[in-house]
Amino acid sequence: MTERGHLPELRERIRRIERPTAAIHGVLPFGIAAIDRALPGGGLARGALHEILGMGGDEEDGALAAAFAAGILGRLMATGNGMVLWSLPRPDLYGSALAAHGLDPAHIVLVRASRDPEILWAMEEGLRAPGIAAVVGEVGTLAAVASRRLQLAAERSCITAFLLRRWRDGGQAARERNLPNAAVTRWRIAALPSQPLRGEPGVGHPRWRVELLRCRGGEPACWEVEVADATGHVSLAAALADRSAAPVSTEKFRRTG
Repeated sequence: MTERGHLPELRERIRRIERPTAAIHGVLPFGIAAIDRALPGGGLARGALHEILGMGGDEEDGALAAAFAAGILGRLMATGNGMVLWSLPRPDLYGSALAAHGLDPAHIVLVRASRDPEILWAMEEGLRAPGIAAVVGEVGTLAAVASRRLQLAAERSCITAFLLRRWRDGGQAARERNLPNAAVTRWRIAALPSQPLRGEPGVGHPRWRVELLRCRGGEPACWEVEVADATGHVSLAAALADRSAAPVSTEKFRRTG
């Protein structure tokens, strides 16, 4: 074949590389215009790898990261069949809290592994297995090569993958939190003071600060939202519902009763 004959094949390979991930397997909308506008395709890319982390003490227990993931997974499960493969180092997920955020615990297969490489291996195997709708792994150390393997496996299988970053201590968090990886999006979730209910002192809607730290083909942004309910949906805090998404500064979902 002549050099000119290779050009169409080369153009097609370049087109596939440059195509936004959201265009490959579609998206899962959040149902909030402000958030969906910030994401290519209008929602969270399916068949892709997404990273979620907490802030402060939650970087170690991973409670809010798990809560945010559960809301997404609940909505994802509502669109099709299959199970969620959830790999974790300690058996401390709380089924009732999962259900409260929209994820039925009966649809979860738990895999316990003590080391990050074992959790990453379980995730990759889950991305090849039939009957799996999504995979989740709670890890501290993440090599760029390992994240790339997961992203490619998610693209091939059309199974969405979530990495919940859970570090042993502040030192490991400081070393790992800003390292690059192949995840299509990176989210950070932090707790905010609840929004008081009118006429009911001391009672309020729990709220999160949701930061989109990185998004392939998109721009960082942040929102204040009311915590996901049993439908898996979050909602913009009332005072912010009509505002544009704020830029991101450069700068409990475990057994807590």
